[in-house]
Amino acid sequence: MTGCYIRIKDSLKSLAPKEQKVAEFILEFPEEAMHMSIGELAQTCATSNASVVRLCKSVGYSGFKELCRVLTEELNQQSSIVYEEIHPGDSIDAIVKNVCMSNMKAIESTLSLLDMQTLDRAVDALCKAPRIDFYGAGSSGLVAKDASNKFLRINKITLSNPDPHEQILAATSLRKDDVAVLLSYSGETRDTIETAEVVKATEATLITITKFGKSQLSEMADIKLFTSSSEAMIRSGPMGSRIGQLTMVDILYTAVSSRLYDEIKPYLDKTRLAAQRKHSGKN
Repeated sequence: MTGCYIRIKDSLKSLAPKEQKVAEFILEFPEEAMHMSIGELAQTCATSNASVVRLCKSVGYSGFKELCRVLTEELNQQSSIVYEEIHPGDSIDAIVKNVCMSNMKAIESTLSLLDMQTLDRAVDALCKAPRIDFYGAGSSGLVAKDASNKFLRINKITLSNPDPHEQILAATSLRKDDVAVLLSYSGETRDTIETAEVVKATEATLITITKFGKSQLSEMADIKLFTSSSEAMIRSGPMGSRIGQLTMVDILYTAVSSRLYDEIKPYLDKTRLAAQRKHSGKN
């Protein structure tokens, strides 16, 4: 999966002005763009061939030919999931349908951005890590807490704290082979970036989970993972981005559990039993 359209959309704000012109044209007229030559596209956008090539490289492709090939494949295999924005006064039926479609689209788009080699590196680091910390602010902090709870079930020492001051204190004690996973959809959250700076001063591996494209946070990472979201109007909060982040956390947790299954099975059984007793009120 490649997510060409999503890569361009999520990278838009981080692109140079001339690259942005080309990106905006491709996003608005994808079918026209894929049938143009590089010179025609450059002329239409009042820019140069070099700017078109730089855009292609910025979103992860070797050049214009590869971007066109991938975009063509993507347009020919468009998803059947149709998402429409929610507006004031919409019926309950329309809201239910569009919220569900949007969440499904966030998962599908996140899947399209996954690079399996990078994901494998992240899973490898998590498997070997004596300690795994999860850091995030706001809604990303809630996802970080969910991740920490999951990894506790498989006997990983893991920390997660929503307070940015305590995050920094915890990060200072990270050591070689430990892993810190930092979540921020924008990749520009000041508190999370400050925590990342502390992590970089240690020998721990830094994994980031952000939207696709350059950001302050992802540029600091040893391993970059990307999620996607569709958020606007009434859904302009962290709704779609949270779904993408939770999906990525579930992928990482399940992959680590699968790889270490024989080793972690006794702990899975113990934590499952302890949780059942807690829920039933039996000792």
